[in-house]
Amino acid sequence: MKIVAIVGSLRKDSYNLKIAKFVKDRYKDKLEIEILLPDLPIFNEDIEKDPPVEVINFKDKIKKAEGVLIVSPEYNHSIPGGLKNALDWCSRVDRVLAKKPVFIVGASNGNVGTARSQMDLRTVLNSPGLNSYVLPANLVLIPNVQNLFNESGELIDERTINYLDKVVDNFIDWRMKIS
Repeated sequence: MKIVAIVGSLRKDSYNLKIAKFVKDRYKDKLEIEILLPDLPIFNEDIEKDPPVEVINFKDKIKKAEGVLIVSPEYNHSIPGGLKNALDWCSRVDRVLAKKPVFIVGASNGNVGTARSQMDLRTVLNSPGLNSYVLPANLVLIPNVQNLFNESGELIDERTINYLDKVVDNFIDWRMKIS
């Protein structure tokens, strides 16, 4: 199954990017994953019908994918601005996330593990402009992520890895049922 992973953090050494890369590598026999960073110009209705090439390419990759993984931190109790901006672009004109299966993973340095951000993200993905199908009942909230990697930057926390195994399998099964 071909999916895209949208990483909500633009930081080059982001833990969420590391998690996306881990998922891409660990499940390569089950999922073909292309990682996307939402580094797009600010959404502007004046140019939505003739968007910049970065937006066209970003949306085209989502359109061609069979599903979407969003791996994102929480900024100020909500969705990072770059990710929200990318979702705004996706909600207009060709609406590439409409009826697209999505699952969400989030990691943070704090104890809450992106719970508030994921609630907001589910609300946004449910909006009429996006109308995405979000994997129900599988919250992947990874708290204190800075403690889950070894010195080489590899995810080594078995509890997190086992839970990711379960959720990826749940997503694949659910994706097949809703197709």
